[in-house]
Amino acid sequence: MPMFTTVEDYIASLPEPQRQVADRLLPLIEQVLPGAGAVWHGHPVWSLGDKPGKSPVCFVKAYPAHLTFGFWRGRQITDPSDRLQPGGRDMASIKLRTSDDVDADVFTGWLVQARDLETPANS
Repeated sequence: MPMFTTVEDYIASLPEPQRQVADRLLPLIEQVLPGAGAVWHGHPVWSLGDKPGKSPVCFVKAYPAHLTFGFWRGRQITDPSDRLQPGGRDMASIKLRTSDDVDADVFTGWLVQARDLETPANS
C-alpha cells in the first residue's frame, strides 16, 4: 500500500468491500473522537495527544481480506459481546470483513471506554 497523508486518502484507496466497512465504521469513531484521526505508521490512528500517535486510542488497518479495528488498551475494555480478540501487550482488536460486522452500539461503547482510558485521570 502506498504512503498516505490523510485518513480520507487511506480509506479512498481501499477496495470496495473494505471501503464499505470503513464508511460504516469511521463515523462512529469520529463521533467519539472528533478530529483526532491521522495517518501514523502508514494507517489511520485516533489519538488524544498533541501529535499523531501520542496517547493513541484506536486504529484501522487494511489487510487483503479484512480491516482490523483495534485499541491500544483494548484488554481493559469491557466487552460483553466477546468480539474483541486480545493482542500484544494491552491491545485488542476485531477483524471486519463486511459492513454488517460493524455494530454501532457495541463499537460506540468500546470507543467511549477506550477514550476514557486515555484521559489524563486514567492514563
